[in-house]
Amino acid sequence: MLRIIHTADVHLGARHDDLGEQASAQRERQFAAFSATVDLALAEKSDILLIAGDLFDSNVQPKRSVERVAAQLQRLVGSKIRTVIVPGTHDSYDRASIYRAYDLKTLAGSHPADDLVTILTPERPSVHLKACDAVIHGPVFPTKRAPYSPLRDLAGAAGDGPATWRIGMVHGSVAIPGKTDRDDVVFTTEEIGATGFDYLALGHWHSVQQSRAGGVTYAYAGAPEAVALDQDRAGKVLLVELEEVDGRRSITVQERQVGTTKFEKLEIDAASIDSQPALIATLERKADPDLVIDARVVGVRPDELDLHLDEIEAALAASFLKVRVRDVSLPALTEGALPPVDTIAGAFIRELEARIAELEAATSTDGSGPDPAGRDPAAEAAELRDALRLGRLLLAGHEVSL
Repeated sequence: MLRIIHTADVHLGARHDDLGEQASAQRERQFAAFSATVDLALAEKSDILLIAGDLFDSNVQPKRSVERVAAQLQRLVGSKIRTVIVPGTHDSYDRASIYRAYDLKTLAGSHPADDLVTILTPERPSVHLKACDAVIHGPVFPTKRAPYSPLRDLAGAAGDGPATWRIGMVHGSVAIPGKTDRDDVVFTTEEIGATGFDYLALGHWHSVQQSRAGGVTYAYAGAPEAVALDQDRAGKVLLVELEEVDGRRSITVQERQVGTTKFEKLEIDAASIDSQPALIATLERKADPDLVIDARVVGVRPDELDLHLDEIEAALAASFLKVRVRDVSLPALTEGALPPVDTIAGAFIRELEARIAELEAATSTDGSGPDPAGRDPAAEAAELRDALRLGRLLLAGHEVSL
């Protein structure tokens, strides 16, 4: 049996401009996830760690960051676990490549004569790991954008010698018409199937995905820690086991959690909210520095409920990794008997509610979105509901802040 830990898209050194003061903490979470990946490789007594691109977020990194990575890889070197790295699109093997600037192999304690750490390059697109009875193919280009599919020349490739296992590594996108046309590196499922690999380790997509093409098992490991805070399927690496018994081969792929960022989506009924401080208190009870929380206020809200989303998010910022509060609730229509039609209040309410009913009927019949004149019935109905709410409050003698 051959045991592999497959990871990619670690993106060490990412800036996280959207996180403000939390940016450095998230960078540390990403490094902690990488360290946890090494821990897993040791605990599972794996044979190989595959890093399928974008280990670094860019080719501009301080030496200290490279040394921290090398120290983790050195732990694997000490246990004779091989590491194979293919550059990605963020740490591409161009003239300014971080893999040209620093000798990561040597820093990790691997020597030129051994295969304990291998950085694949255009000049060295494969490595035969004799101790593992495996050949690893990882085509690399000297530019970020590939001039052609990296799998083009691997169709039916032979000549791997006596190795039992043929494994591929690619950082790029499986072709999806209309979605991946502008990606830097693209290949097709037909090309995957033609390689004849036992396993293809992919990077570039930040969520775990697994499939087969022809007889080839392929998978994206996803990012071991969220790089962007909408990646609620990140946080994993893959344990891949390749086994041959009586001439029959089997490949199993298992997900393993290494990231710590958590995600939660909430829907809160506006009718259940007494006030803005009460909403803040409700969310505060979920405080967790590793949690990204996305709360939506839904339903029909009372006239007296005023929510200032910026204030709510600012009040909760220190309690979460990231918090987002959205108000998609609708102001209520008038309940009970209406004022007489010959009064200002009666005429105002009747006119707005009739127009709201007309717009909402158009939305339900035709679907949302602008009409040929550029008008959006759903948006206009929502605005009129809010105008109705404010008008009722003003007519009742309430002070209204706009």
